[in-house]
Amino acid sequence: MSDRRILDADDVRRALTRIAHEIVERNGGVEGLVLVGIRSRGVPIARRLADLIEQHEGASVPVDSLDITYYRDDLTRIAHAPIVKRSELETDVAGRVVVLVDDVLYTGRTVRAALDALTDRGRPRAVRLAALIDRGHRELPIRPDFVGKNLPTSTEETVHVRLRETDEVDEVVIGRSAAPA
Repeated sequence: MSDRRILDADDVRRALTRIAHEIVERNGGVEGLVLVGIRSRGVPIARRLADLIEQHEGASVPVDSLDITYYRDDLTRIAHAPIVKRSELETDVAGRVVVLVDDVLYTGRTVRAALDALTDRGRPRAVRLAALIDRGHRELPIRPDFVGKNLPTSTEETVHVRLRETDEVDEVVIGRSAAPA
């Protein structure tokens, strides 16, 4: 089965614009707000959200990135020597409203790891979650505050978010997982 496009570039833009407006509305403005993208595709999404917020509100919002590799509960299964990218959490999160940003919310384990990594760096006033795609199948009691699209999937399907910053195209596609060998 080939990949099926779920969102094109215009759909992605509209979803992110809606999320940006919802973040500002929920926060009552941009005061005390910081966006933290979960590596890897959460980072460019967080930057886009910050740009959209600045265009609409006329005020900039700090954007940082978070590498959760060492916080994953499946670290020993993914690699013996995982590649760790630098977290760029330069903003003091203590007392601020942090919006964690990711591309796809699935089991919730990535978000759990991000929460652990985040709280190692300070105690935010509140943590919210933004995801471009929520595909269901949660294994932990985690839910997003801001969602671009709810996308019911089977566990045999894969969801790929492609962004121009990393993939030279904006789209979300769904396909079948490779059959086990």
